[in-house]
Amino acid sequence: MSTMEVIILAIIQGLTEFLPISSSAHLILPSAMFGWQDQGLVFDVAVHVGTLLAVMLYFRRDIGQLTVGWLQSLAGKHSTDSKLAWWVILATIPAGLAGLFGAGLIENFLRSPYVIAITTIVFGLALWLADATAKQVQSMAQLSWKQALLIGIAQAVALIPGTSRSGITMTAALMLGLDRVSAARFSFLLSIPIIILSGGYQGAKLLAEPTQYDVGAILLGTGLSFISAFVCIHLFLKVIERMGMLPFVIYRLILGVVLLLVLNSAA
Repeated sequence: MSTMEVIILAIIQGLTEFLPISSSAHLILPSAMFGWQDQGLVFDVAVHVGTLLAVMLYFRRDIGQLTVGWLQSLAGKHSTDSKLAWWVILATIPAGLAGLFGAGLIENFLRSPYVIAITTIVFGLALWLADATAKQVQSMAQLSWKQALLIGIAQAVALIPGTSRSGITMTAALMLGLDRVSAARFSFLLSIPIIILSGGYQGAKLLAEPTQYDVGAILLGTGLSFISAFVCIHLFLKVIERMGMLPFVIYRLILGVVLLLVLNSAA
């Protein structure tokens, strides 16, 4: 990978990991337009480490409170924080099981640029529908276990390329009545165990098949994905309070159409 490829792909990963706009759709654009090679497993793990560090740093206070609440619940002392900690665990299970048993199927049959383009459009419209019609009256603290489980099931759907993990979880949360900021915050908290599980799986594959890699490119990719993800989270929470999800819906629709045009011209 050239330095320019490292910079562009790391920033794309950092931004799209948490915005509801599909990281897979963005990562195929450079290869489709410029003929870039796949970035490889090592780089993929590195940029995911960067995004994980960003979300954990940004929500460090929430994570601390949820961790303390969860530990206290084991001793029989329950609170809002302990409840939310258990809901995060519960909502992670469907995606974990789907990844364990369905990843191979999706990799073999659904990892197509055309699938990514279509799902980018379809789930963009679903996000618009949820944002435009849902009540949005419930805070994250009022989340029930049933709602958390449904959001977790929606997160499992994000294994389909182009769906966007953050997009589908926010869509589900909005449809269930959560306000925009609560939907986004719960989605971000849900990303932590998923990124850890995904990174752990990819890391295990690396250990099983040692390979040479460019340390400088790895450090640069990790750092840039960290910075872009941290800034992205901060700005996104401010934008949705004022403007809602519509800018991201419009962007997804444009992106999906552009992908289809690029793919058709290359065919």
